Amino acid sequence: MALKQQQELKQTQRLSPLQMQVIKLVELNTVEVEDRIKQEVEDNPALETGSDELSENTEGDEKEKGEEITQDEMMLGDYLTEEDIPDYHIAQQDRRNEPNLIEISYYDDQSLIDSLLEQLSMLDLDERRHTIATYIIGNLDENGYLQRDLQSISDDLLFQQQLEVTPLQLEDLLYEIQELDPAGVGARNLQECLLLQLTRMEPSVPVKLAEAILTDYFEEFSRKHYDKIIQQMNITQEDLRKAIGEITSLNPKPGNAIGGALQTAMNNITPDFLVDTDNGQVTIYLNNSNIPSLKVNSSFTEMLKGYQENRESMSADDRQAMLFMKQKVDSAKWFIDAVKQRQNTLQRTMEAILHLQYDFFLSEDETQLKPMVLKDVAERTGFDISTVSRVSNSKYVQTHNGIYPLKYFFSEAMQTSDGEDISSREVKKILRDSIEGENPSRPLTDDQLTRILNGKGYLIARRTVAKYREQLNIPVSRLRKKI
Repeated sequence: MALKQQQELKQTQRLSPLQMQVIKLVELNTVEVEDRIKQEVEDNPALETGSDELSENTEGDEKEKGEEITQDEMMLGDYLTEEDIPDYHIAQQDRRNEPNLIEISYYDDQSLIDSLLEQLSMLDLDERRHTIATYIIGNLDENGYLQRDLQSISDDLLFQQQLEVTPLQLEDLLYEIQELDPAGVGARNLQECLLLQLTRMEPSVPVKLAEAILTDYFEEFSRKHYDKIIQQMNITQEDLRKAIGEITSLNPKPGNAIGGALQTAMNNITPDFLVDTDNGQVTIYLNNSNIPSLKVNSSFTEMLKGYQENRESMSADDRQAMLFMKQKVDSAKWFIDAVKQRQNTLQRTMEAILHLQYDFFLSEDETQLKPMVLKDVAERTGFDISTVSRVSNSKYVQTHNGIYPLKYFFSEAMQTSDGEDISSREVKKILRDSIEGENPSRPLTDDQLTRILNGKGYLIARRTVAKYREQLNIPVSRLRKKI
């Protein structure tokens, strides 16, 4: 066989340190970003907190950037102008003086399956892949594990739904399901469950060591053969202790995080966004109450400037000290700008959601929710769908009536007989109300519920009614019958 040499032009995208920081910070909720800032301030002597709120960060920081963070590296752009969003006010003020920010009930009556199916509707899947993913989710047990083997699921899909899917194709979809919340869901065993959770944690030496232990020494870890792990990994007892601390902080039953145990902790949630409605106007706030302003330590920059002015006469030790200080100052600048860009990204995403769901925020009537998917918000903000997904994950918004997960506002579209797009949430509410008002001795069948919805102008099939009823955790009519 003859060898052939050819030139090929490839365009690749490399993330700058700033972009990598932004991506990591966008994924964090308010409490997590507070902890991240505290950790960064502790680790970097060139970074310090100021007395003003985040939205009033010193203008001097902008001047300090110099040539090290160029406009080409900015991935998120400028704020929307008020002309783009005329229907509501934008505010980023600090509301730390407002009492009882979160003493409001949390709105989430979902089961694990319901939560996963709702998240699934936000993914860009075609109808076939969505059907298959839905079936996989339906096979998860109460703890969030997939106990059935993929070959059996493949056989079921072939016989029950005439879908020919290989185990490898099922595994590809399973990996997408494993990206959903709670972390660890969709695992096939405890080892995979714990590793899935570790991959979402902020990288650190103990976390990386914990991953290595679970990957290569899971049996030894399970049997508490710690001496063997220390010897074979060539680590200290203290290293092992920290790694085990990370592992034991994980949830071995992620499915239990939905409902029950989670519900009792909901009042402790700190909302990332605050929404006020007054005289028909809606105002949104980023909840920055505990997020400090950040600045580069002035003494560090002065010392660095002194070193640079005397560069020609510097000793080797002085040069090493200058390089260390420059690295820390650059790192501080990147982190400060990343925090600002995180706030900008969250603000713009929430603005887009508010614009698309404006009627709901005015009334907080579930039937006013419009169909909305990640793509809708991405198009309005100019962000990638992946960025919108990161913002929507693990974030909450507080209104007058409750605290809602941001994912609550996303739902698939349906149509009425007049061709009007409506949210599946609206159909679910009517379905729930119809069942709550039924005669207990003669509960409504799925066929009867379908006729009721069709009579109200909703084009919906009986199998879709059955699916929505199951997502609402409502049993079939025969199990609802009361004498």
